[in-house]
Amino acid sequence: MATIEFLGPLSFKNALSVDIKSLKELKELLKNDADVQKWLPVCSVAVNDKIVCELDFPIVKDDKIVLLPPVCGG
Repeated sequence: MATIEFLGPLSFKNALSVDIKSLKELKELLKNDADVQKWLPVCSVAVNDKIVCELDFPIVKDDKIVLLPPVCGG
């Protein structure tokens, strides 16, 4: 199973283990999560520490997915 971690204003959420095949499936899974819903359209997504933009990006067992909401700081 892949692990999803949440950073920034979503860091209060515990990591999730999910059985998905692509980021498209992840988007479908999270779209009904009230905490994530407003951030999902503006989040960057990293898979194994690399930013990914394609929804059809394949997810395999033991991948680490991180949702990265935009934050201010420096």
